[in-house]
Parts: sequence; C-alpha cells; structure tokens
Amino acid sequence: MKKQGHILIVDDNKSVLSSLHLFLKHKFEEVITCNNSNQISNLVATHSFDVVLLDMNLTVGSNNGNEGLYWLKELLKLDSNLVVILFTAYGDIDLAVRAMKYGATDFILKPWDNKKLLATLRNGVELHRTRQKVEQLEDQKKFLEQDLNQNFERMIGESDAMKSVFEMIRKVAVTDANVLILGENGTGKELVARELHMMSCRHKEIFMGVDLGALSESIFESELFGHVKGAFTDAKEDRKGRFQSASGGSLFLDEIGNLSLGMQAKLLAALQNRKVTPLGSNKEDHVDIRLICATNQNIIEMVKDGRFREDLLYRINTIKIEIPPLRNRGDDILKIANHFLQRYADKYGKIFGALSKEVNEKLLAYSWPGNIRELRHCMERVAIMNEKHELVPADFILESQNSPVELGNKPISLDDAEKVLIENALKRLKGNVSKVAQELKIGRQTLYRKIEKYKIS
Repeated sequence: MKKQGHILIVDDNKSVLSSLHLFLKHKFEEVITCNNSNQISNLVATHSFDVVLLDMNLTVGSNNGNEGLYWLKELLKLDSNLVVILFTAYGDIDLAVRAMKYGATDFILKPWDNKKLLATLRNGVELHRTRQKVEQLEDQKKFLEQDLNQNFERMIGESDAMKSVFEMIRKVAVTDANVLILGENGTGKELVARELHMMSCRHKEIFMGVDLGALSESIFESELFGHVKGAFTDAKEDRKGRFQSASGGSLFLDEIGNLSLGMQAKLLAALQNRKVTPLGSNKEDHVDIRLICATNQNIIEMVKDGRFREDLLYRINTIKIEIPPLRNRGDDILKIANHFLQRYADKYGKIFGALSKEVNEKLLAYSWPGNIRELRHCMERVAIMNEKHELVPADFILESQNSPVELGNKPISLDDAEKVLIENALKRLKGNVSKVAQELKIGRQTLYRKIEKYKIS
C-alpha cells in the first residue's frame, strides 16, 4: 500500500512516542512526535498534517483530560478541517462524549491495539482529505457559477492561419506543458485557453481564469495564494487563493505582461515549487495545476527592456501559441460576423437576410483593430438598430471608430461624456483594457460593463 498521510503525535511520555514512531513511520508519508505542548501551535502552523493523535493528559499526574480538551479546541481553531483523535489511558465515556462535542473525530484508549490504531489513523487521513476536497469544491462553486453566467464560444475559423492554431492546440492539449498564448486584444486568447483545457485530461476539473491586469500589488498575494484570518484588516476568515482553488485543473493567467517585477518574483517562486504560502501563514499548500498564460504585449521586448523576468518567461513559455489578428484571417471575418449577427438577431427577435456582396466587401476591407470583440459589438449594434430584413453597408458603422471623438463645446449628457472618455482611452491605449481601467481608475469588470452599455467596439 502506498504511504499516505501526515501525522502528528502529541504525548508527554517519550517511550510512547518512540514506540508509535517506530510502528507508524513506514505506514505514513510523515510522522512527527511532540512531548511539549508549547510546540503544538508552531508545528501545526508550519506543517500540513492530516491527523493529530493527541494525549488527553500532557502533564505528569494529570488525569482529568482538561489539557486534551483545551488543545483539541485550539487545534481546530488553527485548522477546522484537521482530524484530531484523542489518546488516553482513562476510559471515561463522559469525557469521550465531551471530546466529540468539541470536534474530536475518535477516541483511542491506552494500551492500544496496533491494528485498530492503524485503521483509525488511516480513516482519519481519508476523512481529512475528503474535508479538504469538499472545501475546495465549495470554493470552486462560485467561480463555476460566474462562468455559467457568461457565454463562451467555441472557436470559429477555417483560414490557414487558424488551422495552424487548431493543430497546435490539438498537439499541446493532451500534455501538461505550460502554454503562453500571444495575440492582440480581442483575438480570443481566453477561448484558446479554454480549448486547451477542454481537450486535456483535466477537462473534468475546473478551469479558472485570473485577470492579472486587474490585480493591484496590495491584493496580488491574497487573490492568488489566499490568506488566513487576521492577515490584514479585512481578513475576517481564512480564504483560499486561485492557485489552491484551481488545483487539479487548469489555471489561466491572463494579461501576465502587466505584472510588476515584484509580483513576477512571487509568481515565479510559486510556479517553480508548485507550492504557495497563504498571506499571514507559514504553512505551504501544494498545488497541482496546468498553467496557461496570455498577454497582448511583446514579451520578448519586455525582457530585453528589463520589464519582464527572463526566468519567468522560460517557466511559462514551454509552448507558445500565437493567435493571428482578425484582419489576417480572410473569410473567417464573414463566418464570425454571420455567427454573431444570428445570435443577436435571435436575442432581439429580429430576422435578417443573407449579407449582401457589398456588406461583405465592407467587412473584409475594414482592419478591425479591436478584433473579434469589436466585430461582436458591431453585429450586436446592427441587430439592435435595424428592423428591416435586408441590411446595407451604411448599417455597419465602422470608419467613425478609427478616430477619437471630441467633446467640443456643445451640450452633452454625462453618459455621452463617459462614452467619449472610454472610446478615446481605448483608441489611445490601442485597446488595452487593463491600462484603460487603470487610467480611468475603475475596475476592469466595470469597464467591460460600460463598454457593453455604450456599445463601444
């Protein structure tokens, strides 16, 4: 049987500890013994124990079990999922009932039976692993619910440029290799990441995306690595980070080029060790993730300029997938346009005929600086604004989006002014949503909502 489980044994009798360690060290991954109750808190804070076998009486001459009950409660404060099995030479049923009430999992009497003790400890390890899995699933649930509220597309495309991308995805998905996805804003980097996940052996586990561009220095560690209660002012309870919550599945780090050098160093340490330490804790959490990263920036130039760590680039860049801009995808533009137009026609209860040759020529001639995101917004705007069956080129307003809008001296509503500010910022910053959000001092998700609200493409 494969050795599993990390056990802490606390007893004031050194000969008992020696006997137990000798018996159990070949049965579990780790067995640590302790005869000084003052060391318990530090040991639990710095190790990932599954089970604590705790003597009820830790002082010579004591036999009322109060010490054991005290440390039982303290241990569960440190880790509510911890399995604590109490150990005593005094078979007191009332004491056992009290211990169970306070959260003990089981009760072992001295002298112990080796076979029963081993079975109890192994059951405790399984129980602890189950509790951890349930907690992880609960934590994942909110992220999955967020995903369900969004419409994620399967990728569309038959151009040679996209066939190369699809072939690369097919080859890479079945491995656990780290992948770096490169491409302009709006090209569908997250869709590629999701395709990699859905075609991988981890497809039944969670896909978790993190917009690194929206994380400030102050919340970076807490969001990615978690925190313990009291780690900072608003830390009112323990919270797992994205790394722990994604364990077993795929972790997608979007906008990785936006990280400061300090945040890059912390991320590199986590990726190298596949361990993270929650903020305010000394205990490392092991994580098992498939890493997928993305950026719209020229990351090679960033390395040359000293803005991105070369060692981090090597860590994330086992395989590189470059997504072509929409303007280089030929007739894919028309396939995607028709897909979105049909979707929004259904959504708004409209019926449109096939796009004319003139409309197709206009769509193909446009450079689509905002890529698929811009095309999607364009098709939604057309569906909203038109009641007629046949659409004409004038219905597709494209050119006016190539130049910034000026406020001028004419009267303008607050909404119109906000729209102009966002459009100008997007144009000036070449569609970098994270930089626009930072400049306007609003959250990235808030910015996306405003882009949707004002139909900005």
